[in-house]
Amino acid sequence: MILGSILAAFGQAGDPKFRRAIWFGLALALALLFAMYALVLLVVQMLTPDALTLPWVGEVNGLATLLSFASVAFMLVLSVFLMVPVASAFTGLFLDDVADAVEARHYPHLPQAPRAPFWTAFVDSLRYFAVLVALNMVGLVLFVFSGGLGMVALWAINGYLLSREYFTMVALRRMTPEDAHAMRRDNRIRLWLTGVLMAIPLSVPLVNLFMPVIGAATFTHLFHRLRG
Repeated sequence: MILGSILAAFGQAGDPKFRRAIWFGLALALALLFAMYALVLLVVQMLTPDALTLPWVGEVNGLATLLSFASVAFMLVLSVFLMVPVASAFTGLFLDDVADAVEARHYPHLPQAPRAPFWTAFVDSLRYFAVLVALNMVGLVLFVFSGGLGMVALWAINGYLLSREYFTMVALRRMTPEDAHAMRRDNRIRLWLTGVLMAIPLSVPLVNLFMPVIGAATFTHLFHRLRG
């Protein structure tokens, strides 16, 4: 069921409605990553001098510029940890578009689902975004000092958080909060495994830019298959 949902999500990549959601999601992901990169660049330039005098070497110019270029590589590495919060931000803003495209193609017998008000979805996204940024920054520290083992723990934790958020928002389109909670509780292991399978490619640079859309589509399929 999990693999079938993932394959169905990838299989719809050529759908015009789906492709439009992919481009919107890609633009959002790049915008958020660029904003975070700009913040890092600003901090680097504020904290480093234009010139530094080193023993036996003398004055070294352009240190801030050198560190600024190095920060590009740093942000590429940082995207491994920041794309999970980006995926979370994507959920509230574009999940309805992805779910509508999936349902129009695979579940055409269903009536149009009501869409969440923009500001409600925006506030929900910000709430999860802040939590996931903090969690993944801690994960970055654990990754550095644990020889990479911290990444496995992050996949497990992010898998749970992402599955909870994505599945809940998909389910609330079609059922009451009480029913959605009960369905999530009854299928928590399956949903968690799906979330982990989503969190892993979110830690792969460039690939992770497309995963928020695939994740939203996957959980839409999974919801309908679990609902029967």
